[in-house]
Amino acid sequence: MKPRIEVVAIDCLMLRLFDDIAEANMPWMLAASERLRTSFAGYLIDLVPSYTTLMVHYDGLALSPAQARELIAQAMTGLRPETQSLGQCHVLPVWYDLSVGPELTLLATRAGCTVSEVIRRHSEHEYQVFALGFAPGFAFMGLVEEALAAPRLNTPRKQVASGSVGIAERQTAAYPAQSPGGWNLVGRTPSALFDRERDGYSLMQPGDTVRFEPVSHAEFIRLGGDDTPQEALA
Repeated sequence: MKPRIEVVAIDCLMLRLFDDIAEANMPWMLAASERLRTSFAGYLIDLVPSYTTLMVHYDGLALSPAQARELIAQAMTGLRPETQSLGQCHVLPVWYDLSVGPELTLLATRAGCTVSEVIRRHSEHEYQVFALGFAPGFAFMGLVEEALAAPRLNTPRKQVASGSVGIAERQTAAYPAQSPGGWNLVGRTPSALFDRERDGYSLMQPGDTVRFEPVSHAEFIRLGGDDTPQEALA
């Protein structure tokens, strides 16, 4: 790891810890995040983690850029990751079906396997939450195994159903609300991924882990899922 500081704005610096996305990055990212919050204390306006970077937005009236750089340097001195993950493990029930996961067949063809095998492979891995973005509660997770990786759709859908679970490259995610989107859809979860009454709003936070658990259509409905076919929303 060779940390670098990049300028984002007059009162915002980007700390780049890694160049490549990897699950092993997250313990270091969490440790750096905690150090930065402590180092900047009341001067910190916002701290935005991503796959390989931490964006530090500080009070530009109280700190000069040089002072902000010095606080970052102090925070990084002797940095060590936690031996255990600080995040929660979430199990999201998913109904995998062609009516709500229309790209299941495409992914199976690309991987040279059956739809059932795609479902098994996608659901047997525990994914790391790297970052939140795109929409409130939308968690970017990975890494999906290479065989299931697929580029985003050439033409994004105008509407993707709330709870839809998809794959884009080696990432996977679930849509917290109905919105446009271009990910390859494989199923749908009934879980509430964003709630204004919840502390932190989003069900998942960077550093958490997620496992998708296949459920039957009956169980999906019992849990409050909406089985409206995706094609009905196009």
